[in-house]
Amino acid sequence: MENLDIETKADALSASFDIAARQETHDAAIAALRSEVEEVKGRLERFGRAAVRPMLDGAADAMRDVSGFIDGYVRHGRETELKALTGTTGADGGFAVPQQIDTLIARRLTEISPIRGVASVVRTGTSGFRRLISTGGAASGWVSETGARPETDSPKLAEIVPPSGELYANPSATQAMLDDAAFDVEGWLANEIATEFARAEGAAFVNGSGVNQPRGFLNAPTSAAGDAARAFGSLQFIGSGHATGFDAAPELKLIDLVFQLKAPLRQGAVWVMNSATLAVIRKLRTADGAFLWQPGMIEGQPDRLLGYPVIEAEDMPDVAANACPIAFGNFRAGYLIAERQQTTILRDPYTNKPYVQFYATRRVGGQVMDSDAIKLLRIAA
Repeated sequence: MENLDIETKADALSASFDIAARQETHDAAIAALRSEVEEVKGRLERFGRAAVRPMLDGAADAMRDVSGFIDGYVRHGRETELKALTGTTGADGGFAVPQQIDTLIARRLTEISPIRGVASVVRTGTSGFRRLISTGGAASGWVSETGARPETDSPKLAEIVPPSGELYANPSATQAMLDDAAFDVEGWLANEIATEFARAEGAAFVNGSGVNQPRGFLNAPTSAAGDAARAFGSLQFIGSGHATGFDAAPELKLIDLVFQLKAPLRQGAVWVMNSATLAVIRKLRTADGAFLWQPGMIEGQPDRLLGYPVIEAEDMPDVAANACPIAFGNFRAGYLIAERQQTTILRDPYTNKPYVQFYATRRVGGQVMDSDAIKLLRIAA
């Protein structure tokens, strides 16, 4: 009996040692597994950084620029946030806005500025821009395979230097608005600047004098002569047939205006007029009673007149004696807009307290490029 008791106690003690050993083995296995997981995670992170960093560096830098510009400078006026951006420019100072915001401004301008939406737009890095236009191509002819090639006439060239000026906008916000995290500062700023720019440049592209601003196409010289006889740079007009309005058959004058434009230029041509003139034109009918004006059949498509889109530009003149209320042409070929690459902005919290003003500027120029590509209807007998 005594031997049996001793054997039983020894078995219990041996079993306790086995449990401790198994626990140590289990702990060691868990530690090894954790070490392996950490090693795999490290490899994945190193692989991920090596794989994606070359592709995302530019985007990450751009996001940091926008964040520093909006949160640092626009919201709180910390200029140190802009050290990665272009430095001060111009006599009044200012900072170039990040490319993403400048792109938003440019997109919004195209949407709400009628002439910009149909004209030729070039962006340059300097305020000056020049373009050579051929006003008469080199002479050509036919020869045999081995025949002599006589010398041809030299092409005639004209230099286009669009007059330009500093376009500015001055939107305002309260500091409380800027401090509100839910307030979309980026979208608000781009929309306010673009709206003010569009209002000013829309008038200049139509009626601009060319002095510290673009020269509008209605300020170009005009002539009743055809393309072959008219001086380069002069726009052709035809009379309405009545001293103060339209004659008894205005639809015939509109048809004449269309076909004064050369056939290649009619591809992409549009009508430009204001809403008051359009109200008159929409009432015109053909001899069989059909309206000349045709509504856009699909949402987003422009209305049409004689098959060509109608662009409403409120800066066009109303129907009145000696005015040119209607223009027809290919403005992509006929009118050139040149603008400096970036918009600059200056934060001003002092001039109009408690409002924070944002003085934004952009240099814009414009003038007629191909005078054969735009025709005018003048109210004249």
